[in-house]
Amino acid sequence: MALILFSFSPWAGLCWAADFPTKPIKVLVGFSPGGTTDLIARAVAGVAPEFLGQSLVVINKPGASGTLAAKEAADADPDGYTLIIVGGSETVSVGHFKKLSYHPIDSFAPVIRFVKARMIICFSAKAPWKNFQEFVKDAKKNPGKYKYASSGHGGGGIYHAALLAMCYRTGIKMKHVPYKGGSPGLAALMGGHVDAAIGSDAEIWPLVQGGKIKPVALTSLDRSPVLKDVPTLKELGYDVYLENQKGFAAPAKTPKERIAFLHDAFKKTYGHPAFVKLAEKL
Repeated sequence: MALILFSFSPWAGLCWAADFPTKPIKVLVGFSPGGTTDLIARAVAGVAPEFLGQSLVVINKPGASGTLAAKEAADADPDGYTLIIVGGSETVSVGHFKKLSYHPIDSFAPVIRFVKARMIICFSAKAPWKNFQEFVKDAKKNPGKYKYASSGHGGGGIYHAALLAMCYRTGIKMKHVPYKGGSPGLAALMGGHVDAAIGSDAEIWPLVQGGKIKPVALTSLDRSPVLKDVPTLKELGYDVYLENQKGFAAPAKTPKERIAFLHDAFKKTYGHPAFVKLAEKL
């Protein structure tokens, strides 16, 4: 995972009110525990209280490709006490829902962008293919035979988007099986319910170490520092590039001075040695 220590907030640097925060701050995660977004939230929650003066309470609200959590965040009081991690599925999925009760841009106030997570396509450790190219060759001979898991439904989800791009560029056809997060999808892969799944370094690394899954290709432009032998789809000749970028957002109309305070506190968090150590594992 790469850290991006800059803001997409125009209000950084403003003075903040001395009476904020006076209670814990809620962080909504639109996916199941154990997935990339959840791991990021908990890593931040482990260090940020030193700079916030209050704890961060991580609340998982999976479903509908992250849009359930996004709706709750959009409807929350704009007082700075409710945040959401956004930037992946919440944005990719917008075009796949007929109607959303919130606006994907206007309903939120950006706080800070900080993470760029690679996505890695994986097979079960028991899969017959030695590498990605062998799988593509087999899948072309058997269109529709194999299934992949993602964290979204109906085209929603950054993981689904990445796998759709992979199928399109390789010319193969697979069946999509949606789950409520990357972690349940990887569990389905290990259980033999699907033939492929996708996840971040943080999600798959323990499973790779345990010999339960086999990473075969990345959708990013560069290789993973912890999986140096795994090629990118670009290297294999397929024009696919997608990375899962994440950041914090608050409800629209949250006071600018509180946004500025949060931005400053999180920026300090991301530069703290304790967080950097945690981030290296993500």
